[in-house]
Amino acid sequence: MAPLVILVVVTLALVGLRAVGVTRVPAWPFAVRCGVAAMFVATGLAHFIGMREELIAMVPPAIPAPGLVITVTGVLELAGAVGVLWHRTAPWAAAGLTAMLVGMFPANVYAAEKGLSPSFGDALLPRTLTQLVFLAATVSIVVHHARTRRSLDSREGVRA
Repeated sequence: MAPLVILVVVTLALVGLRAVGVTRVPAWPFAVRCGVAAMFVATGLAHFIGMREELIAMVPPAIPAPGLVITVTGVLELAGAVGVLWHRTAPWAAAGLTAMLVGMFPANVYAAEKGLSPSFGDALLPRTLTQLVFLAATVSIVVHHARTRRSLDSREGVRA
């Protein structure tokens, strides 16, 4: 649940700053990128500090070298967090994080089915709903970039 809270709080805080007239805070796509970055910094660090053993236990037995998988996905989450903050790499980083969220979802299912955490938020339905929020955030970054790019391309086509 903490990653969801981080995503929502950071995003809403930045949107709120803009709404109250702090003009230096960019529009909502930037707020979402910052929320996604903050969330993935937190989850990426968890792969190395504090929750490493719990995350290794979540890796389904069919996947070899669970410790290595957790290390690699932690590094990818941290790299993705940095990538979504830079406008030029944001759509690529968000697309990679989206693919990673989809690819890692079976570990969430496995953990929920095995009852690896007694917390309500770790049951399958809350995990699935939370994952959908994460996917909506990362996909929104990709979609916003694609729409912005298409709009710029069509304007340049008018000038040519």
